[in-house]
Amino acid sequence: MNPLRLLLWPLGLLYLAGVWLRNKLYDLGAIHEHRFEVFTVSIGNLTTGGTGKTPHIMYFLQALEKEFNVAILSRGYGRKSSGYILADKTSDYQKIGDEPTLIKSKFPQIPMAVCESRVNGIRQLDNDIPGLDLILLDDAYQHRSVKPEVNILLTEYSRPYVEDYILPVGNLREPAKNSIRADIIIITKCPKVLSPLDRRALKDRLRPGPHQNIYFSYMDYGALIPADENQGSCPARIDRAVLFTGIANSDPLFYYLQAGRIELTHLKFADHHNFNQNDADQLLNAYSSLSVSGNNIIITTEKDFMRMKDNPAFEKILKLPVYIQPIEVKFHGGDGKELKNQITEYVKRNQVHNNLSKKEDKNNS
Repeated sequence: MNPLRLLLWPLGLLYLAGVWLRNKLYDLGAIHEHRFEVFTVSIGNLTTGGTGKTPHIMYFLQALEKEFNVAILSRGYGRKSSGYILADKTSDYQKIGDEPTLIKSKFPQIPMAVCESRVNGIRQLDNDIPGLDLILLDDAYQHRSVKPEVNILLTEYSRPYVEDYILPVGNLREPAKNSIRADIIIITKCPKVLSPLDRRALKDRLRPGPHQNIYFSYMDYGALIPADENQGSCPARIDRAVLFTGIANSDPLFYYLQAGRIELTHLKFADHHNFNQNDADQLLNAYSSLSVSGNNIIITTEKDFMRMKDNPAFEKILKLPVYIQPIEVKFHGGDGKELKNQITEYVKRNQVHNNLSKKEDKNNS
């Protein structure tokens, strides 16, 4: 831990008191938690970011869309708009946020909405899209106004919540013990090779409750994709690259690229950073400073590209060899299949319950 953060403990205690009081009011029923007829699954974390939430949401969409009518609701962090918005093909990061824009570009057929109020968002989305079986709630672990049917909690392999501290001393939004609200815990960004002993050790560190299942996932980096379709495929050999990121934790990506013997210059910005002309100039200068010999490129993430592609400040940049690093979630062993089966069983059970309730209401009317 940064020693300077130790000086923030008094603020941390005040923050902790506020979080405790808020959760206690929900636990006692003093503040109402809403439940809905449509099945809701919350995907979130205890930390301020970096657990790989967006790739996991896309994994669930891909796994469930063929069997159920799925939609997704997000707050739309970083957007310039407000209120409820049902995304369409014209929606960009300023209207709905960078992560929803990325998800919508990957899954244009799946309804995507953003709303600060999860309660209002669920109501309007369920009204706009009749026949929904399931709504995925993006980053809603702390939004207790909604009581989801399934609470999925993500935590990173290299920094699990049990080894972190409350804000602003550490990165926890609420105490690690509040992981008890989760039905499913996914340990993300694991090594590609994970032994049974490693799995057991991680479970022992988290000490899950009897109602909680733990699964293990890792990030699989695909081949670099040209930002401009007319640019052609990435060179087989890359000598130097400028890595341009504005995500919560870019270290795994940096080390992955570095392992490929690429000489990297990393321009790192805060998560959801709204790129401006100064940032574009900095990127252009960094690329121009690379040695003229060999193959030099610019690499960015899919999420960051959402904030670059329609930004006038990056018009010159996008004429350069810019490539996007795709990231895909994969699960160890049979975890992916078991996780999908667990959620599928929950949704089908909810469908049966709702059908029986509707039948009883009809018979009683």
